[in-house]
Amino acid sequence: MAAQTANRLLKPEVLARLGSLELVARTVVDGVTTGLHRSPHFGFSQEFAEYRAYNEGDDLRYVDWNVYARTDRTYIKRFQGETNTAVTLLLDASASMNFGTPVNKLHQGMYLLAALAYMARKQHDAIGLAVFDESVRHYLAPSARPDSLVRILGQLESTEAGAGTDIIAALASLRASMSRRGLVIVASDFYADADELLAALRPLAHQGQDVAVFHLLDVEEVEPSLTRTSALRDLESDEAVIVDPAFLRNGYQSRFKAHCASIEQACHRIGADYTRVMTDEPLDAALQSYLRFRERRGR
Repeated sequence: MAAQTANRLLKPEVLARLGSLELVARTVVDGVTTGLHRSPHFGFSQEFAEYRAYNEGDDLRYVDWNVYARTDRTYIKRFQGETNTAVTLLLDASASMNFGTPVNKLHQGMYLLAALAYMARKQHDAIGLAVFDESVRHYLAPSARPDSLVRILGQLESTEAGAGTDIIAALASLRASMSRRGLVIVASDFYADADELLAALRPLAHQGQDVAVFHLLDVEEVEPSLTRTSALRDLESDEAVIVDPAFLRNGYQSRFKAHCASIEQACHRIGADYTRVMTDEPLDAALQSYLRFRERRGR
């Protein structure tokens, strides 16, 4: 019964009514982690492991002031389960992301990345964010500063759908900023050529980055419900096209399925984790996928 209640709380239409993105993130993460077995890859356990030198931006709560008093040197206590990974969140905010029900793909992506950011900070990771459409609109470098989560949630809340999309160019421009190895998480509807996407993601993998891809889709994209010939308008190009329901049932669905399969295969070819996220589904499965991916990577 508790699991069913948590699942209802994670439904997109329920999250949309919460208002605050911080409350959304907390609700999703608490709903997913409640009842999970203790994992060395989640949370910040109290079992001491080692010391390391203090770095600018580290949380002062974990400074060992007794050691500082004796040696005049600043050290951070590290505990079993601490990861200190640099997590960079990439959100596609192109016009096509403004489509979907009960929430659109952009908002579902915002909820997902907010929850992942919240979860990463609970693990004491450094977190960063890039918002892109045809180019990178906003970029916050990964940081472990105490205010990093607030800054990311604030940027996500102010994000609106923009123009067209060029995920290939966005990834290319961001690679130079990702000198520190870590985890790169991309949330997009991936209206891109699979081979070009593979070419853009491969250098990240060669840099030693772990890559997790969340493919955001709406049920109307997967199985359109149109029953009569209609004029549909492209959200990015504003181009209108006349669509026949028979084509949607046959030609379109087979092509769309093939496109999604090609994106998934491109991800797997470079060892990236691929998860499909629908706009009408709770986010628990997506976050469970993220946790399993991090556990496999040993971070």
